[in-house]
Amino acid sequence: MDAVRLIVTSRRALAGSGEAPQTMAEAWQAQALAQAIGSRLAVLGPPELRGEALGLTELAGRGCGVLDRPDVPDTDLRAAQLTELGDARQALMYLGGLLGEVGIALVGIASSADDEATYWQCMEAIDAADESRDRVREMLRRLTDRDTGEALPEREAG
Repeated sequence: MDAVRLIVTSRRALAGSGEAPQTMAEAWQAQALAQAIGSRLAVLGPPELRGEALGLTELAGRGCGVLDRPDVPDTDLRAAQLTELGDARQALMYLGGLLGEVGIALVGIASSADDEATYWQCMEAIDAADESRDRVREMLRRLTDRDTGEALPEREAG
């Protein structure tokens, strides 16, 4: 399945999740999908995105690591269903939206958490989603720079 379809499915599932465990499971699924998309971009994406894509893969992996893996068969994991990236810009725009929604959903859980472990688990996952979204924004900026013909700023040696 292509990235945008999977992201749309994730957004709907996140919006439809009710209780905290469901929402946290959907947040995990979204981070795993971001990790898979980052991996795909790092290997097959435009060369100017590969470094940021690797960073996205690492950050999204951290987001998965702080949340409990949902108890679903591997075949039902959305990240495992990713077969094609499609248009990189469109996939990144949708992914950025999903990661923002993940952060918002986790803020809701953290603010009403009854235990400290859930609170801190959510806070770390929020941080990972936010940093992942920053990577997505940077990749979108690089694509825009490439498309408008602007050179990326070079670091001055010094």
